Amino acid sequence: MKIGYARVSTPDQKFNLQLDALKEAGCEKIFKEKVSGSKTTRVELARLMEQLRSGDELIIWKLDRLGRSLPHLVSIVRELMDRDIGLKSLNDPIDTTSSHGRFVFNLFASLAEFERDIIRERTMAGLKAARARGRKGGRKPGLSDNAERTAIAAEVLYKEKTLSIDQICNKLSISKPTFYKYLRFRNVKIGI
Repeated sequence: MKIGYARVSTPDQKFNLQLDALKEAGCEKIFKEKVSGSKTTRVELARLMEQLRSGDELIIWKLDRLGRSLPHLVSIVRELMDRDIGLKSLNDPIDTTSSHGRFVFNLFASLAEFERDIIRERTMAGLKAARARGRKGGRKPGLSDNAERTAIAAEVLYKEKTLSIDQICNKLSISKPTFYKYLRFRNVKIGI
């Protein structure tokens, strides 16, 4: 079965161009969605993916209508191929039902992997250069000013022994693990 997916990014955009092309391509069913491509949650795309069966063909007007990024697109197409579902883009050279289309897709997948590797290499080189200049990553040791004030209050209330630990945590709006962390930070002997 040929199933179409059409997406527009804003409410003022129209589906007409995509719908006409999908109907002409022989789609028996078309899922439509008005949502930005950057959104991770797309209800209609999720419904579509659930309904696709082995041997079906997903037809889209253009690749950018399906995936929000190249890695996301590659992930979707890999899932389709694993489930024996073809993908055909009407305005891009992608048709995973043919050997040529699968080849082009694999080129895209390789480019996506290359992009991830380049980003990882740049990040690691940047961290190495920063360490060479004496910079260290991560949080500074210790507590923020606000947390330090709360730690002092926790210590005082704990040493007064008028409130239970649960009551202290509720009063200071902190969890028990945070309470004990604060006591350790203040070098308070616990359990005495």
